[in-house]
Amino acid sequence: RAASLAVSPTAGPADERVETRVAGLSPGQPVTLRAVAADDRGCLFQSCAHYRADSRGELHLGTDPSHGGDYTGVEPMGLFWSLAPAGMEKPYQRLVPRSTGAPMKVEVLVHQGHSPPGAMPGPVVAKAEVQRLFTAPGVRRIRLKEGVVRGSLFLPPGDGPFPGVIDMYGDEGGLIEFRSSLLATRGFAALSLPYFDFEDLPRVMKELKLEYFEEAARFLQRHPKVKGPGVGVIGTGKGAELALSMITFLPEVVAAVCISGCSSNTVADLHYGEMTLPGLRFDMNKVSVSDSGVFDIFEALDDPRNPANSACVIPIEKAEGHFLLVVGEDDRMWKSSLYAELAIRRLRQHGKENFELLSYPGAGHRIDPPSTPFCQVAMDRVLGVPVLGGGESKAHAHAQEHSWGKIQEFLHLHLG
Repeated sequence: RAASLAVSPTAGPADERVETRVAGLSPGQPVTLRAVAADDRGCLFQSCAHYRADSRGELHLGTDPSHGGDYTGVEPMGLFWSLAPAGMEKPYQRLVPRSTGAPMKVEVLVHQGHSPPGAMPGPVVAKAEVQRLFTAPGVRRIRLKEGVVRGSLFLPPGDGPFPGVIDMYGDEGGLIEFRSSLLATRGFAALSLPYFDFEDLPRVMKELKLEYFEEAARFLQRHPKVKGPGVGVIGTGKGAELALSMITFLPEVVAAVCISGCSSNTVADLHYGEMTLPGLRFDMNKVSVSDSGVFDIFEALDDPRNPANSACVIPIEKAEGHFLLVVGEDDRMWKSSLYAELAIRRLRQHGKENFELLSYPGAGHRIDPPSTPFCQVAMDRVLGVPVLGGGESKAHAHAQEHSWGKIQEFLHLHLG
């Protein structure tokens, strides 16, 4: 019998699960399933897992466990979230799309026998290609030059109005759009907002003015396709910390999703009118480097609990809106679990219960939309060295899937 592989849908949103089935094998036959993808620059990523056919010579990744390879157990999307740079590529690279217009193509292959990761796999008995779409048909992308504000606005198909969300990433800078385009695919008007190292914005993050973010919030709030009265913000790392400052000081912002953020201002001083929140500093003497050259910066940020650093604390108790704090308990970039605890303590001390906490054991720093490949160590664009982000692949993948649904629920609840 000829083996066959079906992956469905063959083209669908990148944050959705696919069904993977193999038929036409011999009962109990050992096979290795592999996934292969290339990023926008042609860098190759791959993953593999070991399976055995059932008594009918069939396999279903939704119910059958992997016995080895890059993951074990029943993991319908394991081949996708375990994609990592192939052996001949530079290590520590992330597989995230630079451009959201074209789908990410993933080839899924079925090989005879069990071959370990990195080894030459057996003969191919079946293969299929699947396309992961970051932008649904009908989603519009509008490049933004509005006053000082830069970025991209993604609008869902239809007349709207839609709940409006500002989306920001961390200290890697530049314009990162894939979460915004997926939010638009899910019905949000999403503004992907860079704040340094993009077009005519400052090259480095020396100091930040909250007026820039205020202008972005007002632009989104007034957009004819955006539901009022308030807008939301979602941020990761430095972006999460900026989200806390935005909901604290800007009445336009009524909901903030903070992924792996700090409850104090860090690195760059933040100015707003006459007010300045100084930034906590990193002490490079507290950075440790492993034998393989991986930097661990977990202990390097100044302690926000030190009374000497009280001026850096974001006074989030002034916020009228709602917070969703998302943390990985194995974040090694910095102590995001502690920072969430400090934020909650501060809110409760002021009689506030306007928050929700999602805390994930085994998850690392960058909790992205579902099936984004896990990257425990990533090359830091600013430092130019590999930095430990923490986490364990399976736990991190589950955190991404669970939190994505909860984030959308939270934004719909508070933005309509």
